[in-house]
This record gives sequence, structure tokens and C-alpha cells, in this order.
Amino acid sequence: MLFRGQNILGYRHYADDIVEYFVQKSIANGIDIIRIFDALNDVRNLECAINATKKEKGHVQAAVSYTISPVHNIDSFVKMSKQLEDMGADSICIKDMAGLLVPYTAYDLVKAIKSEVKIPIELHTHYTSGVASMTYMKAIEAGCDIIDCAMSPLSMGTSQPPTEPMVATLQGTEYDTGLDLDQLSEIADYFKPLREKYLASGLMDPKVMGVDVNTLRYQVPGGMLSNLVSQLKAQGKEDKLDEVLKEVPRVREDLGFPPLVTPSSQIVGTQAVLNVLMGERYKMVSKETKGIVKGEYGKTPVEIKPEIVEKIIGNEERITCRPADLLKPELETLKKECAEWVEQDEDVLSYALFGQVATKFFQQRQAEKYKIDPDLVDRDAMTHPV
Repeated sequence: MLFRGQNILGYRHYADDIVEYFVQKSIANGIDIIRIFDALNDVRNLECAINATKKEKGHVQAAVSYTISPVHNIDSFVKMSKQLEDMGADSICIKDMAGLLVPYTAYDLVKAIKSEVKIPIELHTHYTSGVASMTYMKAIEAGCDIIDCAMSPLSMGTSQPPTEPMVATLQGTEYDTGLDLDQLSEIADYFKPLREKYLASGLMDPKVMGVDVNTLRYQVPGGMLSNLVSQLKAQGKEDKLDEVLKEVPRVREDLGFPPLVTPSSQIVGTQAVLNVLMGERYKMVSKETKGIVKGEYGKTPVEIKPEIVEKIIGNEERITCRPADLLKPELETLKKECAEWVEQDEDVLSYALFGQVATKFFQQRQAEKYKIDPDLVDRDAMTHPV
């Protein structure tokens, strides 16, 4: 189960009681490891989820969002890892969401963290840049305890390195996983036709299954790059891609060097597109960009320059405390809002996460259960024609 600090999904922020309820229900339903990270690496945003997981006797895997910038380095990641251990983490995940961690840097990073913390280290990366398997090998040699992989039919590209080659590579060494390659082959055979089915239906895009060297050139995650291209295509401005890619690091610096992970990657990318298309930097500013500058997402790695603050939010008051401290409890309110649809406790969480999307699902579920046409229901009068 994945928790992104107080920003669990997309741009939506949650009060502490919602986060606690998510954790409670997740663990009650059999999830025993809760991976918790924050888009800005603001450890204050992890406190509630960490404490809730400890209370429910779950395993806290606190994540360090790996990124590259003038202010992010091995020492800063080691310091954060130690902070997370002191906060109660049972393991640390180095979360390389953009596939930027290259092999020898991985070795140095893992070695440095292992020298300071006593809990297990897990490495999570993506194959987007093409170096992930090599990165895993060097991390293992440095003492990494766990690596995230995917079965071969669903691996590579924006997914993780394939499981079977890693298992075969480590066989007979001190790092032998003990996994049975024959059994893994059977699992892979099961997923092969599913892969073909998903490719044929368009559910899987072959474009995201390859290697994109631009990930390393521009330090832009594969998914973020796709979003940039889509936004420019929608405006008939595909020829502006190079300008946008050059603008991304400038916007990122202006916003205090946030790691490029959801949602900060989308915020930075969208603002870069706006800056290029408008022909003037910050002539048009997204709501989310203002949110980062105001402090709605937490503390940025570097303090944002006063002139940037003034240009983007003027004299608006900024948040300096943990953002969730300003949120009132909302669980009971959400329960009342979706009361007519609730058939199980988890429905409240679906509503909290997905809003109207969840409501449509509830309507369809109700229609199937009672054999009614949801389009014919008069919900004000609560009637349905015979």
C-alpha cells in the first residue's frame, strides 16, 4: 500500500483522520507493509502515516524520493534516511521514480546509508533510462537488502527490471535469492498472453515499454515526458518540446528544486509548458504552482526566492507549518456525503480518493444489484419507472 505523506493521491490533501483510516483499513485487509513518501521529501508530511502504521502494528517503509539537483546529494539522502529511522521506520526505500539512479552512484548511496542506519534498505527504480538492472547489481554489492522487480512480460520501460534475469544472475552467489527459475517461468508463461491482450486492446502502450535516453539527458521521468508531449500536441505546438524541456529545470529551480515525482513533476511540467506557450514566464500560473509556492504541499528543499514568491502569489500569506495541521477532520463529513452508497467501510475511502468517479461506480453497482437503469432513476424523488 502506498501513502504519499498527506498527499495520498494526485493533488488532493487529506486530514489526519482520513490518513489514519486508510492505514487502519489497509492493514485490516491484509496489507502489511506501508510504503510512505512525500513529493518534497518533507518528513513532517510523513509523521501521521508513520504513527498510524505503527499503531496498527504494520511495517513502516519510509521512502526517500531520489532526485538530482544542486542541493540533493548523498549526504542529504543519508541525513533524511537517519531521520526516518529515528521516526520509527522499519525499513528505508530509495525511491528512484524517474530512473535517474545510475549504477556507481547507487553503490555509493547504498553504502553510505547502510553505514548510518541499521534497518533494511530497499531500492525501487524504473527501466525508463535503461540502466536499472545494472543499478540493482551495484546496489546489491553495496549491501542493498531488497529490490523491486516485475515479471518479465510486464517489465522494462516504465516498469521495473525483470525478475527472472536478476534471479539467474544471483544464483550460486552470496546474494542467491533461493527462488526457483522453473516456477518463475511458469508465472511468466501465464502473463505472456495477458501482455499480448493488453497491447492489442491499447491498455498497454508499446511506447512506454522501451528505453528513453532523454530521461537521463533532461532528468525528466518518462510519464512526465509523455504528459509534456500530449499537452503540446493538444495545442498544436509539438515543435516547442525542446524549449519546454529546457524550461523544466528553470521552473524546478524557481520552485525550490522539488523532486520530480507525483504531483510535483506534473506541476513543474505544466508550468514549463505555460511559460513557453504564453511567451512570458509566469504570465499564467496554475493553481498547483501557486500551491507549492504558498506551502500547501510542505517545505521545498530550498527556500523559494522572494521575487518568485511575489511574482506568483503576490502578497498572499504563506504556510510555514505542516500543511495538514490546517485541515479539519473530514472522515465523518465524507461518511455522510456518501452514506446512500456505502455497502462496506472501504466505500468511504473510495469516495475520499475518487469523488465523482467513485459515485458513478456506486451507481453502477447498485443498478446491477437491483436490476435497475441508473439513467432512469429520479434521485430527488427516489423513484424508478416500472
